Amino acid sequence: MVRTERLTPHMIRVVLGGDGLTGLGVGEFTDHYVKLMFPPPGAAYGAPYDVDQVQAELPRDQWPVTRTYTVRAWDPAAGELTIDFVHHGDEGVAGPWAAAARPGDRIQFMGPGGAYTPRPDADWHLLAGDESALPAIAATLDSFPAGARAMVFIEVAGPEEQQADLVAGPGVDLRWLHRGDAEPGALLVEAVRAVPLPAGDGHVFVHGEAYAVRELRRHLRAERGLDPAWTSVSGYWRRGDTEDRWQAGKPEWNAAIEAEDTVAS
Repeated sequence: MVRTERLTPHMIRVVLGGDGLTGLGVGEFTDHYVKLMFPPPGAAYGAPYDVDQVQAELPRDQWPVTRTYTVRAWDPAAGELTIDFVHHGDEGVAGPWAAAARPGDRIQFMGPGGAYTPRPDADWHLLAGDESALPAIAATLDSFPAGARAMVFIEVAGPEEQQADLVAGPGVDLRWLHRGDAEPGALLVEAVRAVPLPAGDGHVFVHGEAYAVRELRRHLRAERGLDPAWTSVSGYWRRGDTEDRWQAGKPEWNAAIEAEDTVAS
């Protein structure tokens, strides 16, 4: 780890570096992600380690815990990988690690993966998400050519969680939605349902809390008639679930909402 920065009261930026990043395959997508691997407290091993060996020789409670995070930025010249972490005190695994990280600390990861980048042939773009999708939305805004037309909705806890360094071009309508005591995703659903969509072909990126994402998927595809091939829609987390439970149940969840598309067609 090279350095950290507190962006907002609940968002920490961590910049990773080192020879292990040489040749990292980041650049094709704006939603690139890596799977960070955290050894449990008191583990007798640290990065780098052989995952297969750890799992073969140690009990399950000593295996590393995996968390998926979006790549906020990759600087190949400097060899620096930037990842933003939501931090809520001692809750979770990755947030507390980011808050305590110091230069020289090491972390192991797998990846990168990714699937979305804004289509250059789109007439307009719609980006919507919460804090979990903010790094991908920010990376997408960075990639827009001059004059790109986009509507962007970002739901955060309150005004203190707005990121001042987020750059929106003259054709981008960026709206911060302050959640307060509302259910996560509720304001996002309301805002997207209310926005008039321009004429022409639009490319859509909607990621965040799973229940809200599912509702917006139905709205955009079934009610607005948008082509599924032009909509990137995915739940990054689900309220009421731990990360591990959500990841274990996500394939079944995805299959259920894919079935909705089949019924609708």
